[in-house]
Amino acid sequence: MTAEAMAILQAAGAERIEHPGGTLLAHLGRVSALLASWGARPALVSAGLCHAFYGTDGFPVALLDLGRRGEVVKAIGAEAEALVYFYASCDRKSSYQGLTDEQGAFVDRFTGTRMLPSIEARGDFAEITAANELDIAAISPEVRARCGADLSDLFARWRPLLSESAWAHCRSVLDQADH
Repeated sequence: MTAEAMAILQAAGAERIEHPGGTLLAHLGRVSALLASWGARPALVSAGLCHAFYGTDGFPVALLDLGRRGEVVKAIGAEAEALVYFYASCDRKSSYQGLTDEQGAFVDRFTGTRMLPSIEARGDFAEITAANELDIAAISPEVRARCGADLSDLFARWRPLLSESAWAHCRSVLDQADH
């Protein structure tokens, strides 16, 4: 977690944006901490902290305009920023189903571009998605009850992309939804 990234998040008002479990800033910190607890490399941990900078298909509030990507690169590094962009750019409806398929297209919602990301990129995306969704499910019994079965199915399909730690956490959080 870099001081520069935190300064950008605070300047963008992340601590004033409501999010399940409190504020968006609190959620971003928990996602980053969760990735760290799974043994993720530093760039992935930083991407977890900043994953909402450009908004997402599921959370359209953008903290930064895409024209400010250079500032994010300076704050967290090029690799982490590329992960943030990749995560934010996902057109979920078009991309989730084929994520584990080497020939499955990933659609950039900002540009409409269809691409075939590497298995490593797909794994990073799956890890950030798992940390993001599991944080919300763990903190909100309502979300867990409403979305737990769908998330369980999604992460079971993505199992080849998830680390052992992420998968164990999926089972721990989402098994609660079955009860």
